Amino acid sequence: MRIKLTISYDGTTFCGWQKQKNGVSVQGTVEDAIFRLTGERISVVGSGRTDAGVHALGQVAHFDTAANIPPEKFYKALNVFLPSDVKVLKSKIAAENFNANRTAKRKTYEYSLYVSDVEQPLKERYAVRTYGDIDINKMQSAAKLLVGEHDFKAFSATGSSVKTTVRTVYGITVEQSGEDIKIKVCGNGFLYNMVRIIAGTLIKAGRGEIPKENLSKALKTGERELLGETLPAKGLCLVSVEY
Repeated sequence: MRIKLTISYDGTTFCGWQKQKNGVSVQGTVEDAIFRLTGERISVVGSGRTDAGVHALGQVAHFDTAANIPPEKFYKALNVFLPSDVKVLKSKIAAENFNANRTAKRKTYEYSLYVSDVEQPLKERYAVRTYGDIDINKMQSAAKLLVGEHDFKAFSATGSSVKTTVRTVYGITVEQSGEDIKIKVCGNGFLYNMVRIIAGTLIKAGRGEIPKENLSKALKTGERELLGETLPAKGLCLVSVEY
């Protein structure tokens, strides 16, 4: 039978979701836990790769098993063998043609920042410190330019190999609560470092360091230098995946 998992993890110490020769991955950690539980060596398919240091609140994955464990209770049994920084939130039986990667329709990521003159130890693990007078209205205005179907070539890391750089962004919200700033982006898929570049660009737009017209121009020309920096991975979290 095919099992669908919803997984949460702190990505700080992992080399990312995908298994790699040198480094501990989330995928490998989950597969090892399944082996310890069922004795089966299987492959777990995730909705997509998250990079080293990126966190997840609602990563979705699937795997096939012959184990005689009720699907809705699989997560409890599996969590016994998982470390404290990776846990399965829920499990359920999935259709045989369900594919966590190929059938995903929407993904939502959130980037976390805080405005402070000094690093705050209780925030540094999951958010990135920024500075200056930031106009949230300017950030929100710039964000609107990115909603819709566009060629996001300028918003991807150089050297990434994909068939097309066209993606659809369904919505971007920018919210501030005190010194904390959250940028939430929902789309049908994302290029390598795309959300981290969006966040870096919006924060610069909020400080008035780049005009919002740069975003429109970058979408048309693919010029990466028109945009802000790629912010660190630790501020990024995969919130949810929709099917």
